[in-house]
Amino acid sequence: MTDAPETAAPGFLRRPAGGGWLALLGGGEFSFGETLEADRAWLAKAPEGAVAFVPAASGSVDYGHHFADYLEGEHGRPVEVVPIYRSRDARRGKNCRRIAESAAVYLGGGVTDHLLEALEGSPAAEAMLDRLRAGGVVVAIAAAAQALGRTARSIAVGGFVAGLGWLADGVVEPNFDPGHDRRLRQLLARPEVGWGLGLPAGAALLLGPDGAVELVGTAFALRGPDADLEVLAPTPRSA
Repeated sequence: MTDAPETAAPGFLRRPAGGGWLALLGGGEFSFGETLEADRAWLAKAPEGAVAFVPAASGSVDYGHHFADYLEGEHGRPVEVVPIYRSRDARRGKNCRRIAESAAVYLGGGVTDHLLEALEGSPAAEAMLDRLRAGGVVVAIAAAAQALGRTARSIAVGGFVAGLGWLADGVVEPNFDPGHDRRLRQLLARPEVGWGLGLPAGAALLLGPDGAVELVGTAFALRGPDADLEVLAPTPRSA
């Protein structure tokens, strides 16, 4: 496992307080190796122990099993699928205990609305925040990464929905193409939004304690709907 390089990221990036790491992944298929470097980076930050996989965004039972095969086979990490698909699942004590006892929590991709419907205001979401506060890792990929922002794009055409707010007044556009930034700018036009991240597939932004920021690949930032797109690139390590 290797650490991701540090990045000269803008100071407006904010995440919940705590001693752990929040990893935002832009997307990509783990089965094709597209998230390999990103996964190595967040696993390097995680304590020893199992990774709790939450499939709420996809609703798929198979997704968790395939992810477990990948993480155990490629990275030697055990995975426990936490069966949260609906809001009632996120209130079950057994599921919350699984999250509390994990080294890291991985929120799988799928549909942002589904994840929010399951987790918003739930004990399971609070258990994830507790892991972050206590030094664990929380990982969110694609639609799940967008769900952590202040606002998220809804499956309803042209619609928006309130996110979990872990990024304060920030938003995330996953699978981002800097040549087509209209969707990110639309999110920035919302009155409650102050900044945004564009994360291409395969890229990952890791937000650590005390303002630490590390990056896999290249990411992008906007400070307003009409602002210039800023490139976030890894900072070379000192010799």
